[in-house]
Amino acid sequence: MRLPVADLTLTRRQALKVLGAAGAVALGGCAAQQGSTAGQGAASAAGQDAGRGADQGDALADTDAGSDEPAAAPEPAPTTAEKLLASMTLEQKVAQMLFVTPEQLAGVELATKAGPLTQAGMADLPVGGVIYFSQNIKGDQQLRDMLSGTVKFSRASGVGIPVFTATDEEGGSLVARVANSGFFDVERFSNMWWIGQEGDPTRAAYVGNSIGFYLRDIGFTLDFAPVADVLTNPSNPVIGHRSFSSDPQVCAEMVAAEVQAMLATGMLPCAKHFPGHGDTRGDSHTGAVYSCRTADELHECEYLPFQAAVEAGCPFIMVGHIQTPNAAGDGLPATLSHIMIAEALRGRLGFTGVVISDSMSMGAISQNFEVGDAAARFVEAGGDMVLMSPDPWAARDGIIEAVTSGRLTEDRINESVARIIAAKQAAGLVEA
Repeated sequence: MRLPVADLTLTRRQALKVLGAAGAVALGGCAAQQGSTAGQGAASAAGQDAGRGADQGDALADTDAGSDEPAAAPEPAPTTAEKLLASMTLEQKVAQMLFVTPEQLAGVELATKAGPLTQAGMADLPVGGVIYFSQNIKGDQQLRDMLSGTVKFSRASGVGIPVFTATDEEGGSLVARVANSGFFDVERFSNMWWIGQEGDPTRAAYVGNSIGFYLRDIGFTLDFAPVADVLTNPSNPVIGHRSFSSDPQVCAEMVAAEVQAMLATGMLPCAKHFPGHGDTRGDSHTGAVYSCRTADELHECEYLPFQAAVEAGCPFIMVGHIQTPNAAGDGLPATLSHIMIAEALRGRLGFTGVVISDSMSMGAISQNFEVGDAAARFVEAGGDMVLMSPDPWAARDGIIEAVTSGRLTEDRINESVARIIAAKQAAGLVEA
């Protein structure tokens, strides 16, 4: 089935301007800072929209005879994010920062439906998102029912904020959970490398348009794509032909086109894996990986596709477990590095959307950091959503303990939750 291409100029969702809730942290250079945990004091993300909801006819109140002093302007009406944050406990806020598998939620080895176990899991831990893999897909209607059931249970839990339903649908033979399942009559594509080789961004836009339409139709709201990595190391065992190109400018053009096209369908894209996995040796699934690029080299090459994604309005960026000894020099994977997230991604690239980690179950994290501490470190570094912690309850408790001990502030938690709520508004999950 060939799906129609959306008219981007007419249908691009203006709502996909994710709240700049926390103000970008200015880049202070890329000098090594061992164990840096600065930058936790950013202001609350509950947006200040002066005059919102005010009755323009009441702009000036009656004054005493002879007085030329206007009355004070009425207080702006609270935003949706402000109202929701005010109604949430700390535990509920932190739960929104967790992204889990359906198996983790239901406590089973394999989940293929949303039933009482999913409902109980959601009531206990009202998470912000659920990610689905090939093993969860057993049929067309089965998947639709599973997604809609999970969303229904999330609306009934916590403060009633629906979950993101997400998958990895990059396109191509390597990573396309839905298209490669055999259960859906959707268009299949070559690996993105061959799309990039055509040198035509409209081809990448077509991919984003097609994938966005069919994922949205099935019931997904977030796609962990496109891959924004520049394949500068041909022996890279992880990225390979998932990348658009070895040329950063080509990657940037393709990524921007796909992001814009996917947004036009109502699907939220997520560019990955910052600061760039294309130059690494090794596999972060099994252990630590390194990029030997300097900060300037990253800025001239690896950062270009991510900068293009930011400028195209991408609401999510995934950070990889990549150490950059010649750029950050803090001995930490990027997911736990304040230099890489707060200073580089938010400060230098100006990203104000949701920062999500790569899977925290990967060996690069799980072999070297305790679950709760890793989650807290990620938030300290500037991250918003913890993806697939080995133990989501321990991750929640680690973040809460960091708040109660003073290591993190609740305002810092509010920043992240406000960004998450804004993205859910953009996806139509929460009323704007």
